[in-house]
Amino acid sequence: MNLYVDLFLTFAKVGVCTFGGGIAMLPILQRELVEDKGWATNEELTDYYAVGQCTPGIIAVNTATFIGFRKAGNWGGILATLGVVFPSVVIISLIAAFLRQFSDIPAVAHAFAGIRACVCALVLISILKLLKSSVVDITSAIVFSLVLILAAGVGLSPVLLVIVAGVCGLSIRRMRGWQK
Repeated sequence: MNLYVDLFLTFAKVGVCTFGGGIAMLPILQRELVEDKGWATNEELTDYYAVGQCTPGIIAVNTATFIGFRKAGNWGGILATLGVVFPSVVIISLIAAFLRQFSDIPAVAHAFAGIRACVCALVLISILKLLKSSVVDITSAIVFSLVLILAAGVGLSPVLLVIVAGVCGLSIRRMRGWQK
């Protein structure tokens, strides 16, 4: 299959299979990009998410753009980005057209409650996979613990957390003489 078509279709699949956006896309991105396509490693996907947290825009769009560009240049980035947003545009347009007719139906509310629970489970599985490949030594464990405490306890913005994590990682490595 042509790489451009593959990028568009892969990210369209990610876009159509994701409910909740942002972090909810992580399990699907992890499976499609790391496990199935081999377009990124778990570490690279984590890096894309970190950069995506620090840049304006939607994380999934940023990730699609990064990977598409890395695989096939400007057109790859554009097509991957279009692929990930296309299903949402179509689905949201349809929902907007019919929302009032379906929002009061109990079956619809129950279905979305089940979907939300499923998304939480899938996100947790992806987080555990990424945790296993990202927290690999004492330095990364210290940074992980610090960021977890700051995020849960203080509620710092993701941008500040990524900056704090980068500074901590550099500082700890420097104090240890850049040893692994």
